Amino acid sequence: MRVLQVVHRPAAAPGRAVVTGGAGFLGSHLCETLLARGWEVVCLDNFLTGTPQNVAGLMGHPGFELVHCDVTENTHVRGDVDLVLHFASPASPVDYLELPIETLRVGSVGTERALRLAWDKGARFVLASTSEVYGDPQVHPQAEDYWGHVNPIGPRGVYDEAKRYGEALVTAYRSTHGVDTGIVRIFNTYGPRMRPHDGRAIPTFIRQALAGEPLTVAGDGSQTRSVCYVDDLVAGVLAMAASDHPGPINIGNPHERSVREIAEDVIAATGSASRIDFVPRPVDDPEVRRPDTTRAQEVLGWRPRVPWEQGLGRTVEWFARALSETA
Repeated sequence: MRVLQVVHRPAAAPGRAVVTGGAGFLGSHLCETLLARGWEVVCLDNFLTGTPQNVAGLMGHPGFELVHCDVTENTHVRGDVDLVLHFASPASPVDYLELPIETLRVGSVGTERALRLAWDKGARFVLASTSEVYGDPQVHPQAEDYWGHVNPIGPRGVYDEAKRYGEALVTAYRSTHGVDTGIVRIFNTYGPRMRPHDGRAIPTFIRQALAGEPLTVAGDGSQTRSVCYVDDLVAGVLAMAASDHPGPINIGNPHERSVREIAEDVIAATGSASRIDFVPRPVDDPEVRRPDTTRAQEVLGWRPRVPWEQGLGRTVEWFARALSETA
């Protein structure tokens, strides 16, 4: 058995990072922030759910490289690598319901290929896991020591179990091969570059409100979500990357609000005259979702800072511009 003694550059000295899924919603923001902090960035993406448009503004940067590849097939990167951020995966219900096999493969085969890259390069590795590992939780709020309540054969199981398997694989590579790994469990995140038709509540509500259409709220809207602005999420992920903590660590906003409240706030933020229509809830739709972020605060010194009203305003502004350009 080969055990690797991992050495990587300290957080104060930017190096070279690989971001899988780097042309996606979260991945593109990570690439942008890493470049702003002085890192070189290699973005790997097959554009299954991401798009080159998300990183078009980075293409002229001398430290940025975009590689079109499927991480379940290839993660070869020449030269030194100091950090691997594994963010490749369909991440919305619309995506993983349409792409169940791809979701399972990127969570299993893709995660192992990314881990082997980190192992080979002696790099820090951070897995983007999800609050979905908690399923429809019976413990509230959700702390990292909660094992979850997941239906493995339900329609959401392909995503839930892919991420749960990914966490187990990361832990095995850490214990067996000495890879310097970390796991972040990401809670509902919103912001610019979300796809209008990705099926998640906030982009759906904003798209409907801007078009003057009814906002389709599942059930009676009393189910809760805790939503975190993307800039805060990126700060938490990079704080984890700069640490040596194995995780898992929840990254999300602990302020809980109902889905109906979110819809009402979107109507107000857009100035729309849209009404709310109530539609059937999806199978296994979680009743509640709120992270216990104590560990993130104590270990990483991280907490979300962008107020909901401010983040929502920025997101509405971006959507209004993006939708007008495609009209």
